[in-house]
Formats: sequence, C-alpha cells, structure tokens
Amino acid sequence: MKILDCTLRDGGYYTQWDFENELVQNYIDAFNHLPVDYLEIGYRSNAMTEYFGEYFYCPTYVLEKIRQQSQRKLAIILNEKDVRAVDARSLLSPCLGYIDMIRIAVDPANFKRALSLAEEVRSMGFELSFNVMYMSKWSGNKCFLDFLPEANGLLDYFYLVDSYGGVYPEDVRQTIDMVKEKLECKIGFHGHNNLELALINTLTAIDSGADIVDATITGMGRGAGNLKTELLLTALNSRDNLQVNFNALSNVVSDFEKLQEQHGWGTNLPYMVSGANSLPQKNVMEWVTQRFYSFNSIIRALQNQKSGVQDNEHLPVFEAPKKYRQVLIVGGGPNAIKHSQAVQEYVKSQEDICIIHASSKNAKAYRDLSVDQFFCLVGSEGHRLEKVFEDFGDFKGACILPPFPRKMGTYIPDAVKKGTYELAKIDFTNKLTDTHTALALQTSIELGAEKIVITGYDGYQESTLTQLERSLSEENEYLFSAFIEAYKIDVKFITPTNYKGLPVSSVYSFLT
Repeated sequence: MKILDCTLRDGGYYTQWDFENELVQNYIDAFNHLPVDYLEIGYRSNAMTEYFGEYFYCPTYVLEKIRQQSQRKLAIILNEKDVRAVDARSLLSPCLGYIDMIRIAVDPANFKRALSLAEEVRSMGFELSFNVMYMSKWSGNKCFLDFLPEANGLLDYFYLVDSYGGVYPEDVRQTIDMVKEKLECKIGFHGHNNLELALINTLTAIDSGADIVDATITGMGRGAGNLKTELLLTALNSRDNLQVNFNALSNVVSDFEKLQEQHGWGTNLPYMVSGANSLPQKNVMEWVTQRFYSFNSIIRALQNQKSGVQDNEHLPVFEAPKKYRQVLIVGGGPNAIKHSQAVQEYVKSQEDICIIHASSKNAKAYRDLSVDQFFCLVGSEGHRLEKVFEDFGDFKGACILPPFPRKMGTYIPDAVKKGTYELAKIDFTNKLTDTHTALALQTSIELGAEKIVITGYDGYQESTLTQLERSLSEENEYLFSAFIEAYKIDVKFITPTNYKGLPVSSVYSFLT
C-alpha cells in the first residue's frame, strides 16, 4: 500500500497556490525522512482568466528545483474540465524527467471524454491515475459505471474521491468492491473530512484492498480539508508498525499549523451539513470565509439547496419616502467612532441629508440625530442591529435588504419587520450584489443622492493585511470604482481611510 501527500496541490485552494520557498523546502526535506511514496506538488494548467499562483502552473524551474531536492516520486494533476487531449503534450512535455505520475481529476459525467486525454498522457510514458469525483453520487449514475471497463489497460490507479466528505465506511467497502469487479488497475482513495470520517474511511479503504491513499499535512485542503497525513502515519505506526520519523513529521506539521492559524481550514458545522447532504463545498468555503454570514444563514441556504427551493421570502420593494440631496454612509471602521462628534456636527449643518448604515456596528453613536436613517441588512447583520438597539424602543430607521432572490436567508429582527424592504435591483454592477457596500451605494441612488460622504471605511494597512482583509478591501475598491463609473456624482471620504479609489476631504474642513 502506498501513500501520496498532496498538501501543495490541495492546500493551494487557501493560498491561491502560492507558498513561501522556505516552507516548501522544509516540506520536501521532511518527506525525505517519512514513509510516503508520492508528493503531488500542484497542477499543470492552461492559462486562466484569474490569478492562480506558482503551484497551479508548476513551471519548469519549480519541477527542476523540487526534483533535485526530493527523494520521493512526484506527481502533478490535470483538471479534465480545463484540459483536452490536444493540450497534453504542451502541458506535460516539460514534466518529462521530473514528474513520475500524472493524475487527472474527472467528473463522472465527462468520463468518456477523459479517456482520450488519458490515452495521450499514457503515450508519453507517465504513470497515470484517474481521480474520479463525487463518489457519494456514483450509485445513481449507471452510465458512468457501465463505462468503467473502457479504462482497463490505460490506468495505473483509479481513485475514489469523496468530494463532499459525506461517505461512510460501508460506502467505501461497497464502492471498492463494485469498482474492482469492473477494473483491473489498482484502486486509490481520497477522503475529505467534513464529517470527521476521513481517517476511518481511509483505513477502511486500505482494509478493503486500496493500493494507494491520499492525505495532507494538517488536513490542508479545499473546504473542510482532507485526512491529516500526521494522523494517518500515527495510526499506521500504531496499528501496522509503520516506521515513522516523528521528529521530521513534527517539524513539517508545525510549519503548516502557522498557515492554518491564518486561513482556518478544517471542518465546522456548515461543512458538516454540506458533507452529510453531498452538497458542493465551493459555495460553503466562500460563505464561511466571509464574515457577514452566520452559520444559521449558511445552513439554511444548504438545506434549501438540498430541497431545491429558493432561499428567502419576498419583501416589499423599497421606495424612497422622499429624495435627499446628500447621503452619509457609515461603515464599521473605528474612525466612524473616533470622529463621530465632528461627523454629527457635519450632519447637523447640512440640509436635506440622511444616513445609511452599511454596518450597524457604529450606529449607536448616531442614533440621536434627527435625520432619517437606513440600515443595510446582509447575512447576520440583524443580530448586530439587535445588540445596538436592544429593545428597539427608540428605533425609527428602515431596513434594506439585497434584491430577491438572495444567496441565503437574511435574519430580520421581529421588531423591525414592518419597516424592512428589499431593493428591486443593484444596477451598477452584477458582482458582489449581496455585500454591505453594494447595498449602501444602491440605496443612495434610490434616495436620489447628488452627493455621498463616507465615514467608517477605514481600509487596512497593507503591511498587516490578512487574506480576508485583502479580499474585502479589493471588493470595496471594485464597488466604489464601478459605482463612480455608472453614476458620475460627488462621492468622497470625510474621515481617514486606506482606500485609494475615491477622493478624501477632512470632515473638520467643513465645520466652522
């Protein structure tokens, strides 16, 4: 039985396939002392229209560097949905002499098409594996199962991939038995850990005759992640007396635990629900890493997906009670509090102005102003609104939601439901339409604003940006830019900000 570690490939979903050189060097060095047979170092891919990093393309210098350093067999993977047989030689010729095995990620629906790609790869002399996805749904796909014998004589390995992390040990046993009846090649298993079953499923696969299994350091991988290499090696050391250098293992685990603190992979309640119901992890991964979605909202969305129903109820479409010449947008940054006295004085000095709270976080500082106020509710923002206004005894605002249908149900406190509305549309962009910023900007237009001033959009210091902060910053910069292009009106920040796309004036310059 062989083990393949695919940390750099599967872990790239969290880092856009960029890893520090020292981390990779330590990773390769550690595995020179561990009982693992293959290292899958990344993808080879045609050019994509968005940024993916070094280990998504694995240029020749990467292959050469790792080949010189590693004493293990090396693998790369092709994503069949993006690669055709005609691409094989241009993508893989540079791999000759460096890479031992080519794995192909295959959707069962495209199995027949993948065979032609496999034939081209096989003709180049590589070991060859099919990693066939969506294992938990195979039993309902008779056509795919009938096609399996056509791969005989072509593959070295045929992998069962538990894409959703939702299979159980008995499913593993039955599926391996079924595949063995149809295929002559060796069998592999790649588990995901949504239900914390990756270890027992992998051990079951081994006991059922699997010839190769996958794992990643700290379980680093898409969504809920994979079987932890360190856990598998520890279990096999105890159970089967597999010899493990625990010093080398500890060193590499320590390196990746630092990355895990930053990116936070691993299972949680939404991933458990998606795994148990064989629902795609891509959406869950995006929702979990965006801080404005509560777990209740995510799970409600997953349950609705399973049932095939729309996510939320229709609300009355927002119609402005009157038009306002000027709008103040209040974000959730500290400067909306730090400069709140000045901003309040500014509001008092202006005629025909209202306030839109993109976030309710700082609303308490502005609650006593006698101007109309509107509150953007996305995801779990309603819970924050409850904390700010407690019993809502003095709440006079209106709540605004994104247009129907929304990605997931938005929580609306009972006390404000009568004054809650949805926008008819977001018309300055078709991206990020359920974000606080898009909602606030579109509401400004619905209110007739000729001028918009903004506080509490502080941005982030470039030197200390986390990946989430960078993503949020880029989203807001895009939305500001798209808005200005669509509506050529006066928009500016009036408190300090790190955003660059809009002009800045000091709120103090407007006060006498």
